[in-house]
Amino acid sequence: MYLRQLAIGGMLAFSAVASALSPRQNINPGPVSGDTFIHDPTVVKTPSGSYIAAYTGDNVQLKTSSDRTQWRNAGAAFPNGAPWTAPYTRGSRNLWAPDISFHNGQHYLYYSASSFGSSRSAIFLATSPTGAAGSWTDRGLVIESFDNSGWNAIDPNLVVDAQGRWWLALGSFWSGIKMVALNPATGKRADNQILSLAARPDAGGALEAPYITRHDGYYYLWVSFDRCCQGAASTYRIMVGRSASVTGPYVDKNGRQMMQGGGTQVMSSHGGIHGPGHNAVFTDSDGDVLVYHYYNDAGVAQIGINRIRYENGWPVVF
Repeated sequence: MYLRQLAIGGMLAFSAVASALSPRQNINPGPVSGDTFIHDPTVVKTPSGSYIAAYTGDNVQLKTSSDRTQWRNAGAAFPNGAPWTAPYTRGSRNLWAPDISFHNGQHYLYYSASSFGSSRSAIFLATSPTGAAGSWTDRGLVIESFDNSGWNAIDPNLVVDAQGRWWLALGSFWSGIKMVALNPATGKRADNQILSLAARPDAGGALEAPYITRHDGYYYLWVSFDRCCQGAASTYRIMVGRSASVTGPYVDKNGRQMMQGGGTQVMSSHGGIHGPGHNAVFTDSDGDVLVYHYYNDAGVAQIGINRIRYENGWPVVF
């Protein structure tokens, strides 16, 4: 996600433990073509077998693909605007970091409304039978944060646990990554409890963009460390930890808790791939797939796609 908190971030320190990196992890994205600009991507495979990507942009932008390789622009989720978000966006049409998925016979879209450097933010929900531009019905506010909340209601991700319970991971900077329980019947909050999943107290709080997946009895919490949105100078990097419980505690490969800055690095800048981050993961016929944005040498955000395999219980991209 855009690094909302640059004003409070300060100088960012790299954790020696979290930076442990096997050189073979930093591989190039798989082949993509067509309309490849994207920022803060999320992808769902539809019941028909095609793909829809949602990403940060005016009124939430969409792309489609029939083969996961060739992408085309597909318009805005809300082509007539989203005036209900105005109290959080200071009049901007730019809506951030959507999360798209398919449940209960319809597509769910959680998305963020905020402005740079502010924790006066909100996450909304919309649903659609098709996922196409203009087909989305806004279902209203899910959660909001205030200037004095100490956390930030952006970067949502819906996760359904092994027991069928619904949760929303969210958060960026300040006191870190949070989680709330959802009611599956409405997609809205089930209670008033806010859980904490990850933080970087020794690095200016520089983490955001949570995404939780499940594989072979573990839940994996993916996050992005460091600075986004600086073009080719971006230092975003993709990190992960795991837990036997969806609510944590999450630890990295070395056993360090993510609430204390832990995280195992999956991908960082290399060659012409600058600041890879704000990833999502979806399952396809050939396994789990990582989707993320990175900046090319010209500083333009691009879609990155790689497959994932698991080695000794930890994800590795290839």
